Amino acid sequence: MQFFIDPYFPDDINAVGDAGMAGFEEKRPLYFSGCKNFLDHYREEIKLLHNEGASGSEVAHLICDMMDELNNKLFQSILYDVDGGSMMEHISLVAVGGYGRGELNPYSDIDIMFLHDGSMPAERVEDVAQKMLYFLWDMRLDVGYSVRQISDCIEMAASDSTVKTALIDARYLSGPRQLFDNLSKVILTQILTKSSDKFIKEKMADMKSRREKYGSTVYLLEPNLKEGEGGLRDLQTAMWAARVKYKFTSPKELIIKGILTEEDLDTYYAALDYLWRIRNELHYFNGRKNDQLTFDAQVHLSRFMGYQDHGKVLAVEDFMRDYYRHANRVEHFSSSLVSQCIWRDEGALKILGYFVRRPVGDGCFVLKGELIIPDEAVVEKNPVVLMRIFELAQKHGVLLNVRVKALVRKSLYLVNDKFRRNREVNQSFLTILRSPKGVAETLRSMHHLEFLNRYIPELEHIYCKVQHDIYHIYTVDIHTLFAVEEAEKMLTGQSKDQLPFPCEVASQIGKRELLLLAVLFHDIGKGEGGGHSEKGAAMIPTIARRMGLSKEGTERLEFLVRQHLLFAHISQRRDLHDERMVVQFARQMETSENLKMLYLLTIADVRAVGSDVWTNWKALLFQELYEKAFNVLERGDFHLEASSERVKGVIKRVTELLQDDFPVATVREELKAMPVRLLLSNDLALISGHARLLLGLETSDLLMKVVHQQESGYSEFTICTHDMPGLFSRITGVMAANGVNILGAQINTSRNGKVLDILQVNSPQGMVITDEQRWHKVQDDMRLALHGDVSVAELVENRQRPSLLTARPIPRFPTRVEIDNEVSEDYTVIDIYTHDKVGLLYLITSTLTHLGLYIGVSKISTKVDQVADVFYVRDIFGQKIVSEEKLQEIIPYLMRAIDEWV
Repeated sequence: MQFFIDPYFPDDINAVGDAGMAGFEEKRPLYFSGCKNFLDHYREEIKLLHNEGASGSEVAHLICDMMDELNNKLFQSILYDVDGGSMMEHISLVAVGGYGRGELNPYSDIDIMFLHDGSMPAERVEDVAQKMLYFLWDMRLDVGYSVRQISDCIEMAASDSTVKTALIDARYLSGPRQLFDNLSKVILTQILTKSSDKFIKEKMADMKSRREKYGSTVYLLEPNLKEGEGGLRDLQTAMWAARVKYKFTSPKELIIKGILTEEDLDTYYAALDYLWRIRNELHYFNGRKNDQLTFDAQVHLSRFMGYQDHGKVLAVEDFMRDYYRHANRVEHFSSSLVSQCIWRDEGALKILGYFVRRPVGDGCFVLKGELIIPDEAVVEKNPVVLMRIFELAQKHGVLLNVRVKALVRKSLYLVNDKFRRNREVNQSFLTILRSPKGVAETLRSMHHLEFLNRYIPELEHIYCKVQHDIYHIYTVDIHTLFAVEEAEKMLTGQSKDQLPFPCEVASQIGKRELLLLAVLFHDIGKGEGGGHSEKGAAMIPTIARRMGLSKEGTERLEFLVRQHLLFAHISQRRDLHDERMVVQFARQMETSENLKMLYLLTIADVRAVGSDVWTNWKALLFQELYEKAFNVLERGDFHLEASSERVKGVIKRVTELLQDDFPVATVREELKAMPVRLLLSNDLALISGHARLLLGLETSDLLMKVVHQQESGYSEFTICTHDMPGLFSRITGVMAANGVNILGAQINTSRNGKVLDILQVNSPQGMVITDEQRWHKVQDDMRLALHGDVSVAELVENRQRPSLLTARPIPRFPTRVEIDNEVSEDYTVIDIYTHDKVGLLYLITSTLTHLGLYIGVSKISTKVDQVADVFYVRDIFGQKIVSEEKLQEIIPYLMRAIDEWV
């Protein structure tokens, strides 16, 4: 496509006004109209080509050519109209940055430099620049500019690597060509040569800080296409480093210099083309400059790129999987090229190397903190070396040299079934897992080089596998490697400050390699559709047989993978005061070693989901379940002691504690009326405190108490009153209206009609609420609500939704309601999975009240935007709901109420 701007201007434009300072201003409206029409026409033409399948490179270059035509016309017109063109021989217009490279996407910034020879007064040059800039800004273009002489460029490039980087990409647009050619010579002979090593190190530091800011992995679920790892900036950084190191004008010269192969260069151009095609559509889709692959953008792009849903796999998951594979290749190409720029010519090292490099076995040497292999033929002669490379690097605490990484990648064909069954190979892998350091780092390196998937082909199912939800921020494989790192930190005691109890349990583990394998394989079934625990467990015997694991080890590994969701489910979603349920769970564990490993696996899994998912509240629930189950297993007695005898003992001892303050008969009657589970699941001091509150209702109809548990990250809010219809619903409504987050609730209704509700609460941000004024407001509202002096529904309605919740679209999943009548002897358990909304808990509890159900225990769990709430309920007669008709009524009624709530 060729661009012609002149047809968009009136033929007589040059006759308008007299030459002089007013000339351009008089013609400005005509120029503006012509330029606007020019851009509108060609932008549509380019977008049409893009929609018809034009490559990313073609569109980026066309946009650049279009802007060249516009800027050159405008620049020349301004120079001519300002002073009749007397400045034309003294100023050149230069494109820099991405525009200089000829790489513009639909809404990219346009960076230009006004390069002058210094013979004209600076204010006159600045005036030209200002006229052009204000014109472009009025056209709503994002323009960056600078006004410089060649001497300025030399001086600023020496002190500012950003200026140096921009100049590397400088490209001539208009004006005296000789002035630009002089700059080009200076760039090549003075600017690129000066402090080249320092510049490359700065670029590496920039890359490191960029990765820390945008996520230090390719596999973030909403990656940044430009700044994220494996994105456009990585490719640009590699080329900047190479330009400074090897002083070329075209990347093809790197083939002649022996730095890149033709295949490498094809990889580079294909990567640019792919990323530009996505970025072009991302700009068009958002109607502005945007590089974040948000969830909604991913769904749109997957359709645009031609992906389709198949079976249970969504088109967007396939698209993102391909994106991550591509980003991995980009990262590898960029890192390899930058590393080559850092390493000195190795001629001298080949001679000197014999004296400074240290042999570590299998043809491998350590040199300057890296593992090198001078004779690469050793791998083909003995493929076992491929695994030993990683073992030796881990053992000596060194990195793999860039050439060793390339050797591993090109030797992957040697990793076949014979290799996988090789005893030496498997022993080497298990040695890596047993090492006291660097396990996760080594596995990450194996994964990055695609060696891990070759060695354990079942991991291919989860390679770059997307979980399209808001709270898993990494792909399945990267989540898995983070989980291995969490497990390793517990095993080594590195996370002792944050996780003292889990680290203590980890120190008792017998075979650490089994735990790490369990973590590595826990999500292996996810690539196969639903029921991933069972599907993953079914793969374990085959993998274990190949690795030569013992029968006992295989069975434990299979158990851990099959049950890896159980611990989190029971601890967070079931009543831990239900002894029968705890005994049943302990029986499932079979041995205390299984329990220990499952406990640690679950912690590693949860902590690896994202930084905000693990909380003090979860830590307490996990520890409580672990300790209760461990005590049952150590006792070896799965039969429950007769509760009636234990209750009598508790009543007797608590009565003795309170006899100085209350009449013995009154205390005894109060305790006899209390729920049995309350008496059996708390210590005597706590039960005494509860009894005092209940006895206090003789003089007051409502008592409330707040106790802050700072270390645990929540407060305990206790309400003591007389029972009334929808009591818990009113309580949750007041909490919602005051922005208090409920983590869990124990609802205790005595046989004498008194109620003791104990809530664990904190702020929506997960912090302890210590503001006394806020608590006074909660208690005032609670009194009004329970006395019927205020409408709870109106309180909730008036609560404004936090703006953060509406900040971005979130992938939606349907509401799910499940009923379990087996897990509890006394209650019907209702599990509700849905999206969080202001006042949701109040809505659910009031709906349950409307259904004639009484709530005994409630456990609340929120992951970012999704809630998983559990309610233990009974009917008005205090019985489980067993009527099939009633059970069938509950689910659709709840789902309808939740989905219609706005």
